[in-house]
Amino acid sequence: MRSIHENLQAVRQRIASAAQAAGRDAAGVTLLAVSKTHPAALVEQALAAGQRAFGENYVQEAQEKMDAVRGAEWHLIGPLQSNKTRIVAERFDWVQSIESEKIARRLSGQRSGKLPPLNVLIQVNVSGEGSKSGVAPAEVSGLALAMAKLPRLKLRGLMAIPEPGADVARYRELKGLYEGLKGRFHFDTLSVGMSDDLEIAIAEGATMVRVGTAIFGAREKIRSAA
Repeated sequence: MRSIHENLQAVRQRIASAAQAAGRDAAGVTLLAVSKTHPAALVEQALAAGQRAFGENYVQEAQEKMDAVRGAEWHLIGPLQSNKTRIVAERFDWVQSIESEKIARRLSGQRSGKLPPLNVLIQVNVSGEGSKSGVAPAEVSGLALAMAKLPRLKLRGLMAIPEPGADVARYRELKGLYEGLKGRFHFDTLSVGMSDDLEIAIAEGATMVRVGTAIFGAREKIRSAA
């Protein structure tokens, strides 16, 4: 059983190898450690191993970890309900799962001027699955135009969760959408790729990959750091 530190090293090596194979600089790919359902103690181990950015799906769970762990950068990657926007605006650094102007407006209005602008991504339903969150590709440009006008938000790009085993065409469609909007909105972040598909995501332009299982695994399979 490997430690969090060893798992992080292995994931970083996968990222480096994938970037090299794609003719890219690995420094252009950010690793987001998905810490949802895992305790603050494991987040602290990852932080000690040099990992700074962490992804959470649930606001209440994330708050508990924020209170226990200092020095981390927190990303909300799960669906956001209207009644949770104030907490998110006050405590998160990034929101990757915006799919409506209504939520974006609430975050903008509730983000304190004493804090840096909230980094935000538009979630795209690139697979077209009815059960998946996100906006249709055809709706992204309109939402981006509305969001770009909102104060206290910094629109950074797009996020997507292709279905397991998705054809490379899904990733290329997302890359094309991102590249088409990049200059217009000054995008710099394409968040796609997880433990099982980070190689194909990096080959198709991902600038951020969200990895949970390959870092944290099942709780009982991770030994504590010495």
